[in-house]
Amino acid sequence: MKRRDFLYLTLFGLALFMLGNWLMPVTDPVESNYTQTAKEMMAAGDYMSPRIFGNYWYDKPILFYLELIAAFKMFGMTDFAARFFPALFAIAGILVTYAFATRLYSRKVGIFSAVLLATTVEYWYLGHAIITDMTLWLTVSLTLIFFYRGYETDKPVYYYLSFAAAAVAVLTKGPIGLALPGLVILLFLTWQRALRLLLSVHMLGGLALFLAIVSIWYLPMYMMHGSDFIDTFLGVHNILRATVPEHVRNSVWYYYLLVFVIGFFPWSFIVVPAFFKKLFTHELHLPAGDKERFLMVWALAVFAAFECMASKYTTYTFPYMMPLAILMGAYFAAHGKMFWRMAKGMSALYIAAVLVAVPFVTQDHSGKDLAALLKANSTENTAVMTYGVRYPVSISYYSGLVPSRLVATDADIEKYRPQKMSWTTTNIMPFAAVTDMDFTKDTIIITDKGHSKELGEEVPGFWTEIGSDAQYRVYKLIPYHADGRIDRADRKNKTLYGSIVERLSGEKQEARNP
Repeated sequence: MKRRDFLYLTLFGLALFMLGNWLMPVTDPVESNYTQTAKEMMAAGDYMSPRIFGNYWYDKPILFYLELIAAFKMFGMTDFAARFFPALFAIAGILVTYAFATRLYSRKVGIFSAVLLATTVEYWYLGHAIITDMTLWLTVSLTLIFFYRGYETDKPVYYYLSFAAAAVAVLTKGPIGLALPGLVILLFLTWQRALRLLLSVHMLGGLALFLAIVSIWYLPMYMMHGSDFIDTFLGVHNILRATVPEHVRNSVWYYYLLVFVIGFFPWSFIVVPAFFKKLFTHELHLPAGDKERFLMVWALAVFAAFECMASKYTTYTFPYMMPLAILMGAYFAAHGKMFWRMAKGMSALYIAAVLVAVPFVTQDHSGKDLAALLKANSTENTAVMTYGVRYPVSISYYSGLVPSRLVATDADIEKYRPQKMSWTTTNIMPFAAVTDMDFTKDTIIITDKGHSKELGEEVPGFWTEIGSDAQYRVYKLIPYHADGRIDRADRKNKTLYGSIVERLSGEKQEARNP
């Protein structure tokens, strides 16, 4: 029966996470950073140092970029390929959850836990998203599962597997891949009064294995890039992220409570009231069994750790979803009829959304169509710029063009350039200043409706709209020659031509009478 369970859960996962992935383009502002980096690494033939816009990029470790490169080599540079490994690991996560919950409780709880997890909003979303979180979730979960199996069976091989999984997690997202499961293990062993286990020879051997695995990438990166790698990767993306909020609006105490309620929808709307009912009737007690203690410590330690961090993101607490899904699976095992109605309804809703609604949503947050417009209206000598909008990396990914971010002056460029221990470290796109623009050159500007009003004022020149999408508007410069002549092809627009002549006449008058 377990083999049949694995088969059915795999088919369920394929329908939920692979179906329709080819319909969803790469979106801004996050997914495109990963795909563009993998694309440039492939072009450079460098599979060690992440790079973007020709610059080395120390935002994340190497593993997720290698996943993207492998998918691109297997399926071509397609939207399906970009989403392949997050979907694959989401399916693997369902099977791992089933196996672990079955071993802890029963086959029924295993099935309920796996299906419940797969049909939560957050897990379903991250199973499609081109970001590191699904890989990190699976590797951190395996780290803790293997540890518990070692603790439970006293078989040393599980401790070595646990450290190996932690090493893969560190190669996915950095030190948090060891620190987070390490905190869970430390708190669990403290509760169990078994801290001496940390000094066992197998723990020390596992740590040596961990260091050997992570050294495969971290050591060469330090030798090649030195302090730049340390300052940016460890300094900004780890220490600064933990101590200085990147998005101040998220720094509220109830942020992760909302993430839990929404992320575990629809199941949270049943479990939360049931929890408070037991709380008020004094039916809740601290767990006495090892497995309940381990699951509780796992979930609460993850929540508390990220609650203490300055920067808050919706995906940070994602590693607590397996223990919570298993505990919820044990609860819903006694409410099977209601559970299956909800699971079937959510599954049908997700599949319908992927085929009908989600492609339009992702299209609205992607520069895929705009990239085609830019390629059709530009040459290798065209200057492409963005103005007043968040930099759309997806345009570069789909078009091969690299727009410059337009600011007012050269002084502003220096202000926005990457600086050590500052969030400006992410500003590695090329810049251009309005004061340095050449108005005799073929130029395209990408902006939005609000900032388009500033074209001709804050950004001098005569601009004509050539296209738009849900987010952006694209304008092309009507170039004029140094002697004031307008290209004949542009004279067909008499109103625009008249304003150009008036503008140039004014400039000549000012030159004669400074």
